[in-house]
Amino acid sequence: MNAIRISIIAFADDGFPGWVECEMVDADGAVHQFVEKVSVVSNEYLQHDSEYPRDGTIACGVKSNWTDDLGRDLSRVDTSQPWGIESKAGITEFVVFSNCIHQIE
Repeated sequence: MNAIRISIIAFADDGFPGWVECEMVDADGAVHQFVEKVSVVSNEYLQHDSEYPRDGTIACGVKSNWTDDLGRDLSRVDTSQPWGIESKAGITEFVVFSNCIHQIE
């Protein structure tokens, strides 16, 4: 499964199963924020007293790949696939550097 790299910046809520605040920077340098279940973005056991930031991932579908006029390898990803994840602003499609995508199990 494809996933984009994110930064888990803080513990957001102790409510089951535990929620964290995350950030992802797109290819234009815009920061997108997410609040998601710990188990969806990390295999670590994270709590409010864990050290932050931590590395994490958000699963995504890759809609397209291309090289722009500056020679940058870019990908359009959709975080609504497979688990319905959206940013705090309700966005699910992002253009990221292709090397920010990797495979997870």
